[in-house]
Amino acid sequence: MLNRVVLVGRLTRDPELRYTPNGVAVANFTVAVNRPFRNQQGEQEADFINCVTWRKQAENLANYMRKGSLIGVDGRIQTRSYENQEGRRVWVTEVLAENIQFLESKAASQQRADYGLHAQNDSYQHQPSAPVHQPFDETQTFGDESPLEPDVEQIDISDDDLPF
Repeated sequence: MLNRVVLVGRLTRDPELRYTPNGVAVANFTVAVNRPFRNQQGEQEADFINCVTWRKQAENLANYMRKGSLIGVDGRIQTRSYENQEGRRVWVTEVLAENIQFLESKAASQQRADYGLHAQNDSYQHQPSAPVHQPFDETQTFGDESPLEPDVEQIDISDDDLPF
């Protein structure tokens, strides 16, 4: 039997760090993962996956990652249930994150925030307030290499032409 989940996405909010009565750290977080296709209106949709992690990994996640941070999660799906205040059984399905990778540096995360990546209705849209990249100098050399050729043929290709 196999129960394995691999996700790459952005945090929808700051991780919520708590401690059990025995002092064990636990963090709950949600990862927005884009779907590999667009809907009929041409919009990119995302799934919002609830995750949980424990101990030192929970503390590291809460200390270093913020809303919008790009992360990779490797784990497994788990279900649990509890009785709510009305006495009804509530079932929860979530990813137990066994390994979390920080996929961008703190500087990149800060730059993204400075240039206007805002969360709106739990989906991320880039709204640059200033150019993110420096203009490319065609005559720039890289080590012993010659400058890039300015007459390199450009390929016009759309996403529909790609096999992936």
